[in-house]
Amino acid sequence: MVDKTAASGVLPGLRGLPFVLVLIAIAAVIFATGRWLGSSYAFFVGYVVLQYIVLGTAWNILGGYTGYVNFGVTAFFAIGAYSTVVLNKLVPAMPLPVMILIGGAMAGLVGLGTGYLTLRLRGVFFSIATLALAVVVQTLITNWDFVGGARGAYVLRPRIAPLIGGEYVQYLFLIMLGLCVIVLATARAIERSALGYGFAAIRDDEAAAEASGVPTLRLKLIATGLSGGFMGMAGAPLPFYVTYLDPASGFSLNYAVNAIAMPLIGGTSSWLGPVVGAILVGGLQEYLRVTISSAVNVLVAGVLMVAFVILAPQGIVGLFQRKKR
Repeated sequence: MVDKTAASGVLPGLRGLPFVLVLIAIAAVIFATGRWLGSSYAFFVGYVVLQYIVLGTAWNILGGYTGYVNFGVTAFFAIGAYSTVVLNKLVPAMPLPVMILIGGAMAGLVGLGTGYLTLRLRGVFFSIATLALAVVVQTLITNWDFVGGARGAYVLRPRIAPLIGGEYVQYLFLIMLGLCVIVLATARAIERSALGYGFAAIRDDEAAAEASGVPTLRLKLIATGLSGGFMGMAGAPLPFYVTYLDPASGFSLNYAVNAIAMPLIGGTSSWLGPVVGAILVGGLQEYLRVTISSAVNVLVAGVLMVAFVILAPQGIVGLFQRKKR
């Protein structure tokens, strides 16, 4: 019932710690190259692509591995972002990594609550419930004056990056690189564990999995908690990146569409799928934003998603895996 070949990823020779070390080495090379280029624009663009890698991978843990399509991406993402706004007002000297951990914990708790309250919902009914969650969270934040409400809130970005020096955007880029390493290592570890096989059993046939003794309740709670937590961590640095956060930007449709489109385009069966999709779609969107307009971002993601669903349902990575087999 579970396709272990597909679940094993595309780099079977790398396991555990060696894989993490390879990710860290790649991240170090990317950051060193960015500093060597000395372009602030490159760091701004790179941050966006890395953010979508984290966001797409987080969505894929629940939507790809477990088969529960989450339309409430913006709810978890904005919880992380607005947690930073609150913490920055209460404790201005708090380090950003601590804010990210707290924002991820808050979003993860909401994910657990969502999983628990929607246990009996499957398929499109679960997706509608997550969409309703996004609407509820946006309404609450829009009417919360402490975080600016509908007016939004300004967050002052430090001029100098801590520890590494240089512009603060370089620090944000480095933080997001670290999040990518953590999220990708977690996603790959899930694929190669009993947890991943349990997720796949739920995705293939939840009723049969439950009848076979798979603890579907516990696994769904783990999936919703992990997915929501990582989405919150992806959103936590956003206020320092944009310096002004309002509900329109925190709950932007771009995040919801891209978080779903990128794993589907890259492939949902492997940790590498969201990475490929984010680099392809995110890079194309940034190019079109500079040359044409940012208004085409959602259009590009939507058209590519429809095309790949029709022509290559398994995504880019899935095509290569099928040829390899």
